Parts: sequence; C-alpha cells; structure tokens
Amino acid sequence: MKTKKSQENNISVFEKLRKTDKSGHEFWSAKELAKLLDYPKYSLFLKVIDKAKAGCINAGQETGLHFKDVGPIKSVGDDLQRNNGDIKLSRYGCYLAIQNGDPNLKPVALGQAYFATQTRLRELSQQKHKNLKIVKERRLFLREELAKRNLQLAGAAQKAGITKPADYAFFQNHGYRGLYGGLDVKAIREIKNLDANENILDYMDSDELAANLFRVTQTTEKLKNDNVHDIVDANSVHFTVGLKVRKALEDAGNTLPENMPAVEDISLAEKKDKELKSRKSSKTRTIH
Repeated sequence: MKTKKSQENNISVFEKLRKTDKSGHEFWSAKELAKLLDYPKYSLFLKVIDKAKAGCINAGQETGLHFKDVGPIKSVGDDLQRNNGDIKLSRYGCYLAIQNGDPNLKPVALGQAYFATQTRLRELSQQKHKNLKIVKERRLFLREELAKRNLQLAGAAQKAGITKPADYAFFQNHGYRGLYGGLDVKAIREIKNLDANENILDYMDSDELAANLFRVTQTTEKLKNDNVHDIVDANSVHFTVGLKVRKALEDAGNTLPENMPAVEDISLAEKKDKELKSRKSSKTRTIH
C-alpha cells in the first residue's frame, strides 16, 4: 500500500509533465501522459482520448481547445499513422482523459484521486472568493448608504439651526465622541494612523460602518421626532445617540469602534476589484 508521501510524489510527476507554449499556455503531451499512466500501447490510450473528446462535447466544450493533434494525420482510421502523432492536452483535457482511463492501472487511479482533490480545492477556493466578494459588496453598500444618510442628517441638523460649517463639524464630533468613548474625528484619525486629509469613513470595515450608520439614522430620526430647533440640544442628541450605540456594542460583547483597525481605502479596494475582473475577462485558455 502506497503512503501519502509516495502518492504526492506521483502527483508531482504529473505536474512536471506540464509544458508551456510560446504564448504561455500550459499543455501536456498525450504520449508522455500515456507512459505515465502505464498504458502498454499508445494506441490503447488513443481510445481513451476518443472517450475524453466525447465527454468534452457532451459538456458543451470545444474539443479543439483541449485536444490538439500535433503532426500530420493522413487517415484517422489508420492506427499506425495515429500512433506517430502526439496530441496537446489542456489541463481539462488531461482531466477528461484520466477520468476515462482504466482505474485498474494504479497511476490512473492516483490521477483520478488527484483531480478529485484538485476539484474540491477549487470549489473551496471559489467559495472563499464568493464569501470575500459578499464582504466587499456589503462594505461598499454600507459606505454608500452612510453617505446618503449623512446628507439626511445634515438636512435635519440644518432645521435644528446648524447652518455654519464649523457648527456642523462640532455637531458631528459630538456623535463621534459618544460612539468612540470621547474621541473626536481628529483623535480617531490619529489612533487609526490616518492623515488629516483622509476620510475616516473610507477606512472603516463593515462592522464599524454599520455602527456609524445606526448612529446617523437614529440621530436624524430623533432630531425630527423631537422637533429639535436648538444647536445645543442637537449636539446633545447626537452625543446621546452615539453613546447608546456604544453601550449596545458593549452589552453585546462586540469590539468597540476605536479598537477596530483601519482597512484599505474603499475606493482603492473597489478599483483593484474592477481591475481583477477586467484581467480575468480578457484571459483566454486556448492551446496553440
């Protein structure tokens, strides 16, 4: 019985057969793969290739992308002539060939186990990517929603008598002080190592954005519901709401906002994500 280490060695041999053409596309030689899989005759492996091609067609894939004949073939029905020609296989072509191979051959069985493992790892990787995508989308949604709600808060503050920019900045700091344990915007920037010109909201992760979104929406509603028309009262309302949101975080045992680390600028993260999607869409997997 082969050990896990010996199986890994056999798997690495498969990867070592991988070649790269002038365009940078990977491929495998059917002849070399046949030898690796212990087929006594190449003609026997060609029958496996024919089954793999059929599977490729059934899967809705173009066989020309995954199985490319190398060298002239005068007659497809002439086995002797076919034996002299090699075939370039894509990774998917290798997968189909091995899946259609004889499992009684130990290298074939190992190859099937290898591709089963690789498929599972790819599924997990895709799931992880999907989860990361959800996290990114949630953060982006919260940031955009917070921008909208801040405009509504500014409108409510204006009705409360806060019309000057300096007064509004003072009003905003009351909310932050309540939520961040006495820290104002300047202090929050310092504790999170942000520059004076950087918007703290753009460096917040989803949980911190959500806490601030709750602070903003609840302050807006309270200013309206209480019909506040005094600057001092408006500042007090904002501070009190921020303090209550902080208390809710404490009671739930969650991380307090000042202890939440700053993350990558959301505009830069969004730009990277778009560039990655653009590169993936322009990539083609063809064999030349």
